[in-house]
Amino acid sequence: MIDPVRYARIRYAAKAYDPARKIPEQQIEQLRALVRLAPSSVNSQPWHFVVAASNAGKARIAKATHGPYAYNAPKILNASHVFVLCTRHTLTDAHIEAIVEQEVRDGRHPDEQARRTRRETLFGYVNAHRYTYRDAQTWMEKQTYIALGILLLGAAQLELDATPIEGFDSAVLDHELGLPEQGFTSTVLVPLGYHGADDFNVGLPKSRFPAEALFTDI
Repeated sequence: MIDPVRYARIRYAAKAYDPARKIPEQQIEQLRALVRLAPSSVNSQPWHFVVAASNAGKARIAKATHGPYAYNAPKILNASHVFVLCTRHTLTDAHIEAIVEQEVRDGRHPDEQARRTRRETLFGYVNAHRYTYRDAQTWMEKQTYIALGILLLGAAQLELDATPIEGFDSAVLDHELGLPEQGFTSTVLVPLGYHGADDFNVGLPKSRFPAEALFTDI
């Protein structure tokens, strides 16, 4: 039996990577599948993923770790791979229509009435965030962080190290990767690989508040 708590206990944010060790391509494909299949509110999928495997690709991402973020550059440069999780600037009508059409192709809507109902429901939720709550960008970023959680736990199950990184200049990275022209912005970085001998965090105990401080049973 798979024990999901075990992987939650053993995973941690790696602070240094061994540049000589590379993740097998089969495992990278598994991680790609995991983020692609990640859940999102009303299946909005407001994301895009950039994956850097080459030294040149990682160097491009590391350009965003200048100044106060310089301490994160070695993690990016020495990791085997780096995932850049990106979020849409806006949920366009075209994207919403594309969601419905993909669901039709995947067999989720058996007839035209089901398709129309789904479309109305999807636009209802999206328009609530666009026009009523006016929090569409925050709402979309929440979905991207769901994919982040899936990626981190998946990496732990594959016995890979990972580091979620928010400490980078998103404007620099967006320009470097041409993301604005594609309608996206970089949200979080995830170097992946195998920790190095100088990773001080690998031997430290995990620290979390006790369960009684976090749960209320009703």
